[in-house]
Amino acid sequence: MRLVPLTLVALTTLTACGGGGGSSDSNPVAATVNAGSDQQIIEKSEFTVSAQGSPADGTFTWERVSGPALEGFPAEGAEQTITAPDIKLDSELVLKVNYQTDGQLVSDQVSIFITSNNQLPVAVITQTAPEELPSQYSDVITLSGEESVDIDENGSVDSYLWTQLDGPDLTADSYDNQTISFTHPLLESNTAMTWRLTVTDDEGGSASTEASFTLNKTVEVIIADAGEDQQVIEFDTVTLDASNSEIVTATKSCFWEQLTGETVTLANQNQCITTFVAPDVDTDSELSFEVTVTDSKSRSDTDTVIIDISPKPLGLINDTGMSDCYNNSQKINCDSEDFPSQDADVGRDSVANQLDKVGQGDLAFDFTKMNEFADELPDDATSFSCVRDNVTGLIWEVKASDTSDERASINHYTWYLNGSSGVQTGSVQGAAGSTCPSTSDCGLQTYINDVNSSDFCGGTNWRVPTYTELLGLLDYAKQGESTLLNSDFFPNQPSDTQLSSGSSSFMPYWTSQTAADGTSLSQAYIIDMSSANDLAYPKSNTAFVRLVRTPGE
Repeated sequence: MRLVPLTLVALTTLTACGGGGGSSDSNPVAATVNAGSDQQIIEKSEFTVSAQGSPADGTFTWERVSGPALEGFPAEGAEQTITAPDIKLDSELVLKVNYQTDGQLVSDQVSIFITSNNQLPVAVITQTAPEELPSQYSDVITLSGEESVDIDENGSVDSYLWTQLDGPDLTADSYDNQTISFTHPLLESNTAMTWRLTVTDDEGGSASTEASFTLNKTVEVIIADAGEDQQVIEFDTVTLDASNSEIVTATKSCFWEQLTGETVTLANQNQCITTFVAPDVDTDSELSFEVTVTDSKSRSDTDTVIIDISPKPLGLINDTGMSDCYNNSQKINCDSEDFPSQDADVGRDSVANQLDKVGQGDLAFDFTKMNEFADELPDDATSFSCVRDNVTGLIWEVKASDTSDERASINHYTWYLNGSSGVQTGSVQGAAGSTCPSTSDCGLQTYINDVNSSDFCGGTNWRVPTYTELLGLLDYAKQGESTLLNSDFFPNQPSDTQLSSGSSSFMPYWTSQTAADGTSLSQAYIIDMSSANDLAYPKSNTAFVRLVRTPGE
């Protein structure tokens, strides 16, 4: 009880009419109020608060100061019968009574300590899937706690926890959802399983229940699984995986056998997981494999997997010839995350040892030697007139060893070429007999015409190579040597100082591509076969040339 007196002093003056008068003062009695003793009650139960006030005949008004909300407040009258509110946690309800009498207002407070009376939830387990019972092998079984309830009027179930108490090993999708799902396993005999569901309500109260179910035995006691069919690229490492095969015994063994397609070598036929390298293919191809899975009681089952193999999209251009990877200063292992996707790690050269070559060449380069009639020669031939690049299909001129021959490597020419509408812009015709043996002139077009007129290597469509075509002959692994061409297939090369202005290496070869240098178009690109540098070079200068032709054109 808390007493808070408030005193209002009233002054009353009496006045009489006539010849005389008098006065008297009256001091009122101080008002008091008592809200009663504090109480301890249980939620949703009735309790009564009763106030007493003095002097009598005053008015009482009750109000809530703090705590849970109450219906019907504020309320008038000395005595109030109240139903304690439904609460989640123990709470203190503070009520105040105001008493007014004889112009005075006093108040007092009382505390009602309300204890939460939580009723525990009820846990219920039901099986909701599959629709047809009993469940069979590979069925998805779903158990539900949806029918679990909190019997408190405004309560709710906040969380669920599933626990398997016995039965076969099962892997569930989740153990803390309202439902739990798992797959009916392979079983040799009918097997019971028991699950416990624990539910917790919004006030922290928990309750559990248990339910048992029977899992039926399966007709088959071993099921082989060779894995999903795969789509791979030639030279990929392919993994065959039968580890998901199901048995009822503790152990199993596997044996892989190739059924169709180009024969490959399996890393280990007797392992459930094995690998092989997809073979070199020219068109989409298919391989098939069968796995035999055997349990510890010698019971077996088989399954088949199909592997579709597509050609690697290597393109019709040679790789760089690089077999090593580097960082900023030294050689490193390839597959580096800091220096990724280097030439030696991707593309044709990275699978060079697996390529089914037509001819020979370093790494992925593939050349075939040919005679003057374009007949193929053995790879070890020492005399040949041209070379076919089996990657691009182009046929390349091989320079003559005789320095007096018109096809000698030491001859060099100005850039002078005909186009579809005549001589190309910027062409410069070199003087006859100056840098080549021709008695006509030492421009490129004259040399091309002379070679075509001889039906050299079975063709009359020889031409100056494009920039990209000539670049494709370079083997960058030969950096530091006098030339980046493979001399086994391109012998009789000129000196790398013949056209150099000093002692430095310089072996320029013309391309057919004019450099965009303005309106004059007086320069064309050369590639330095000693360094792989390219350069826009004046057409009036001279450079070497290696002709090329496309078969069938």
